[in-house]
Amino acid sequence: MKPSTATLAVDCGGGGIKASVLDAAGTMHAQPVRATTPYPLPPSRLVRTIASLAEQLPRADRVTVGMPGMLRHGVVIHTPHYITKAGPRTRVLPELELHWSGFDMKGAVERELGVPALVLNDAEVHGAGAITGAGLEMIVTLGTGLGNAVFDGGTLAPHVELSQGPVKWGLTYDDYIGEHERLRLGDAMWSRRVRNVVEALRPMYLWDRLYLGGGNSRRITPQVLARLGDDVVIVPNSAGIVGGVRAWDLRVPGRDPRVP
Repeated sequence: MKPSTATLAVDCGGGGIKASVLDAAGTMHAQPVRATTPYPLPPSRLVRTIASLAEQLPRADRVTVGMPGMLRHGVVIHTPHYITKAGPRTRVLPELELHWSGFDMKGAVERELGVPALVLNDAEVHGAGAITGAGLEMIVTLGTGLGNAVFDGGTLAPHVELSQGPVKWGLTYDDYIGEHERLRLGDAMWSRRVRNVVEALRPMYLWDRLYLGGGNSRRITPQVLARLGDDVVIVPNSAGIVGGVRAWDLRVPGRDPRVP
């Protein structure tokens, strides 16, 4: 990477999409711009939304897109929010499921913007902005729903979509810990759920360090924070943008590091 390489980092969420341009050191060269996630959202509309944000920012040499769901090599296998009629917790539209399944998001972004693209799960990009590269590190992001990624010695592990795993009462992790439940329960009760999730995942992953990120991580109450353990670290939501630069240096199985 050239010292002057500029990266457009785009963080796509269930409720909002934000972007900024950063230099090789991860310093923002423009204030982030944001758009409300539009629904219904076929792939072409998301690509156009990303392009409209890019037009408001300085020119970049490459682009990183983090988006919810299961992605493999830039291809969407499944995305939970973007197949709905009006956003999270609304009706799934079969035609959108069809449009998104197998969609080459990486190729579409490269064609639209004319620069190399890296498209990963949004928690993977967030984690890239937080990890040290030593030991087994996991990130759980708390926002519209739950995101997750695991890194072993700085190498990104194959993605597991924990958000769709069952918890109790027929709820998935997305349902149990997402924004809808935080608003319904209040921060104190919701924070106790966060602790329940951490304690449930701990014996499964036996991490060296767990990072809690996403917009709602700052809403965890001090009482719960004090009981999470020294191996749990809160990271700022800005990691999702800064990770847009560091994600290019991740060791990802199946990706040739010599190819942008």
